[in-house]
Amino acid sequence: MKKIVFAVLLSLLPLLVPLAAGAQPEKPTIYIVKKGDTLWGLSDRFLKDPFYWPNLWARNQRITNPHLIYPGQRVRIYPDRIEFVDEETFPTPVQPEQIFQERMFTAIGSEGFLLESVLCHTGTILQADHDRLIVGQEDTVYTDIGMEMGAQPGDRFSILKQVKKVYHPESGDFMGYKFLPLGTLELVDMEAKSSSAIITNSYLEISPGSMLVPYQNNRREVTLKAADRNLDGYIVESRMGNITIGTEDVVYLDLGRKQGVQSGNMLYVVRDVPLKKTFVKRDAGALPQQVLGALVVVEVAENTSTALVIKSVETIYLGDKVKLIKN
Repeated sequence: MKKIVFAVLLSLLPLLVPLAAGAQPEKPTIYIVKKGDTLWGLSDRFLKDPFYWPNLWARNQRITNPHLIYPGQRVRIYPDRIEFVDEETFPTPVQPEQIFQERMFTAIGSEGFLLESVLCHTGTILQADHDRLIVGQEDTVYTDIGMEMGAQPGDRFSILKQVKKVYHPESGDFMGYKFLPLGTLELVDMEAKSSSAIITNSYLEISPGSMLVPYQNNRREVTLKAADRNLDGYIVESRMGNITIGTEDVVYLDLGRKQGVQSGNMLYVVRDVPLKKTFVKRDAGALPQQVLGALVVVEVAENTSTALVIKSVETIYLGDKVKLIKN
């Protein structure tokens, strides 16, 4: 009988050893940052998720600039995360050419915005040369901005269009007027109350009746910024009014400065998963939300913001929820 029990124990040893090994603390792989490495690249290479890197930056106080890492820095690679080694001293100083920039997001100024009140504009395009209804770059137009307003040849203006009133997809509350930048123009010949102008840049079709406001260069680089709070909101409108949304589309959110959103915050687009009752035997609560993609805020107003969709794994729709997660 003792021989039988001993034989059974021996047969179980191969099963017990993996269990014991699995109970040991996970041992990370140590990786030393090399020339050309970026947070984006490390996240993509080791976790197969390049959009993990804002969390990597936010959780490591030693990385004061989220877009700079240095050769010689050491990281621990786990199956589900990456951690920078907290060393007593920084790596040996490196030359400026050894510092590598992480990916940044560019807002070119054509993204548009929601405004809760009517825009106070400087002037209007009255008509186009040859009575054209649609004009573009290098075309001539006429405006109601003249010398009596203090304008001079060479003055530049941004061209805007008020598109529509936007209402919240859930509450029905008025969110604001949607404005789209159409392009820019430069005044040429002046009269007392009018002028001719040349379209110097066009993002979309420009037509008579478009608004003019003093020119500002709204092209800028947006760096990701760690969130300091948790927020839930909605996509209330898209730049071109399309219902289906994907990567590189521009959307408008019901979260703004008043709610604590900042330019550079990254939010996740999520959708509730309905619970089917077929196999429910006890209270299962709410199912985890489905993550559809991610977006970065590029401009913030009082109660709304403009965001660029940087990733979509499934089709995103107007009215989908967004979630800001404190890092």
